[in-house]
Amino acid sequence: MSSLTNPKAPGQEQPFVAHLMELRDRLMRMLVAVLVVFLVLFPFANDIYIYVATPLMAQLPEGASMIATQVASPFLTPFKLVLVSAVFLSMPYLLFQLWSFVAPGLYSHEKQLAISLLFSSILLFYLGMVFAYYAVFPLVFAFLTGTAPEGVAVMTDISHYLDFVLTLFFAFGIAFEIPIATILLVAAGITTPADLAHKRSYLIVGVFVVGMLLTPPDVISQTLLALPMWILFELGVLASRFFQQRRKASEAARATAATGRTAPGGTSAGGWGSPPGEGLDTDPTASPGGQSGKSDGEEKLVGRDLAGGNPLDPERFRPLTEEELDTIEAAEEPVSGASDEPNPPDPVDGKLKWIKELRDQEKNMGVRRLLYEVLEEGDDEQRRVARNVLAQLDDR
Repeated sequence: MSSLTNPKAPGQEQPFVAHLMELRDRLMRMLVAVLVVFLVLFPFANDIYIYVATPLMAQLPEGASMIATQVASPFLTPFKLVLVSAVFLSMPYLLFQLWSFVAPGLYSHEKQLAISLLFSSILLFYLGMVFAYYAVFPLVFAFLTGTAPEGVAVMTDISHYLDFVLTLFFAFGIAFEIPIATILLVAAGITTPADLAHKRSYLIVGVFVVGMLLTPPDVISQTLLALPMWILFELGVLASRFFQQRRKASEAARATAATGRTAPGGTSAGGWGSPPGEGLDTDPTASPGGQSGKSDGEEKLVGRDLAGGNPLDPERFRPLTEEELDTIEAAEEPVSGASDEPNPPDPVDGKLKWIKELRDQEKNMGVRRLLYEVLEEGDDEQRRVARNVLAQLDDR
């Protein structure tokens, strides 16, 4: 992950205090959003509670009703429900603020994955709550009220009921996030879809245990939570396989765009010394101007087979003439007055030069691959340059 940058000055890192100030501003916006939604919903607090209590009230015996055993419960219980509802309804905006704070520190491909997972997680959480309200509550409350001993009047306290339904809402909302968790585990390299499928039997036992812990002590609610978790796990495995295939295809396309054809054994078509994306006929010893920089005899030694997979030069294996040997020896003799041990060229500087050439050719995938290598291999100054270039690419 790249460092957070100042949008007014792309590529320039913000100081730590600036990050704290931005985080403070976004937290204030989140609190204001929750407060606004709360103020809008508060006049309808009693109506909202009646709507949430409908699944239980529909199962109560005729003449029975809910009760309030504490003095402040008639006011505090709807108040609590409205506050929690305000947080749930504001969740897309709250997550958007968090995303806006983190997004400047992500690369473009990370942003694409994060946005997809963000929207999917919000949608799945809401689907879990809807499933709990319309599918689980009627069955659970019918079972619980029907098992009351004879002579016992079922009159549930409103505050206890609210705690009960909020627990189920949260449990089913989290349970419906299983596909997102599965994709994140595969994306992080912690596991693979094949390993998850191989451990399916353990997961089936695990979901029933989780259902037992997160739901009330009845078989119906436990089963109604465990079965969707199992189905969602299978969907997560399928989605992670699709994600893994797309990532492999993207990496292959990125490598192809960056290096051109790859020789057997993973060697670049142009050898280590040739810029990515060049053709197979490129001599790795050639100068930027296109001249080889070697004598004719040395060029015959290089041949086209250096790239691997190209036709061999038929003259490569013929005996060299005396003139060719003299030419090679003359080329290898040190220049008069030069040091016997010249400093070898810095490979990272060479990659930075290739990056400039590839940017002029608009080969952005090759530029990114080389920039990642510079971030791993370069010194502080070289990494700073690489971060600036990455920031410029992400801003396009």
